[in-house]
Amino acid sequence: MGFTQILAWGTTYYLPAVLAAPIAKETGCSITSVVGGLSWGMLVAGASSPAVGRQIDRHGGRSVLAASSLLLALGMLVLGLAGNVATYYLAWTLIGVAMAAGLYDAAFSTLGRLFGEGARTSITGLTLLGGFASTIGWPVIAGLESWIGWRSACFAIAAAHLLIGFPIHALLIPGSTKQPPHPVIIESPNASEPRPKTINHLFLLIGAMLTILALVVSGISVHLLNVLKQLGSATAVALAIGMVIGPSQVVARVAEFSIGRNLHPTWSARAGVLLCLIGLGLLISGLPWLAFVAIALYGAGNGILTIARGTLPLALFGPQGYGTRMGRLARPILVAQACGPIAAAFILQRHGASVLLGVMCSLLLMCFIASWRLPTTQKPIE
Repeated sequence: MGFTQILAWGTTYYLPAVLAAPIAKETGCSITSVVGGLSWGMLVAGASSPAVGRQIDRHGGRSVLAASSLLLALGMLVLGLAGNVATYYLAWTLIGVAMAAGLYDAAFSTLGRLFGEGARTSITGLTLLGGFASTIGWPVIAGLESWIGWRSACFAIAAAHLLIGFPIHALLIPGSTKQPPHPVIIESPNASEPRPKTINHLFLLIGAMLTILALVVSGISVHLLNVLKQLGSATAVALAIGMVIGPSQVVARVAEFSIGRNLHPTWSARAGVLLCLIGLGLLISGLPWLAFVAIALYGAGNGILTIARGTLPLALFGPQGYGTRMGRLARPILVAQACGPIAAAFILQRHGASVLLGVMCSLLLMCFIASWRLPTTQKPIE
């Protein structure tokens, strides 16, 4: 599943960064319209995620993930044939549904149903491999585009989903009959045990935190180079600084895998938010040497938070209904990821990089304060 996550992320979320320019040049569409396809796809994914989560809870993840590979193949085929905006957005509609059924949230839900409380290690390992999506995806797609053109590159990607992703999902993931039964939650007679209303408030708090974090991360990810340039870094230096994010995410995930797994996910989430906050705060100084440190801290925090997105709901609410919860959480998160770059662009153009970073730090501070309302224990489960 880690390898299929590299394939899925590398050919969806990171695709426009490589193919947007040649697609716009040949089809006559504006760059804004082409890049907007990803935002549309994420909105479609957000709308589809709750249904995907319920399906995984009921029948397991094999059929859902296998279907995502087929939809990704079909979407890439339509994308390669697109000659106008309508066909292009039809392709991203198919890809959007596939993203809901095949990216982290669906994979986390599948692992949660397979391994229950023991899924944390698998989730961490999955994100560790998935962190290489851009590292592998960008050069491979760029090489294909240079060699055979963007349309044929899309057809090659479609073939990869059919020949690599689909067999892994269909043959290697246990089917619903091999899945463990739903765990039984033992209700405690203790009056201090969380009541449903308290649990609902806790779920809303986690949802709000993860949505705000997604808004911040998506906005910074798209506009980081422009932010660094406005702060005075040369283009080459800005690119070098941006390249620190990937390795720092991997290092943080390795640390979570080896050391942090002994901590409750609430503490991991607090550490991740704090690292992101410190990193973006240091970036405001505009000093190039300090920017390397700042981005390393930010990347590490982002790497930890990706894991917390899957492990925190599992630890606080347990495996029962985990897929449904992840689907409900994914909807506002994906909408935030679609809207974050647009909101960040507005602030960046109107008020500059320092104000944008200040706004992002304020949002992260809100999340850090809110994280102290999260418990570090969970409901008793057998």
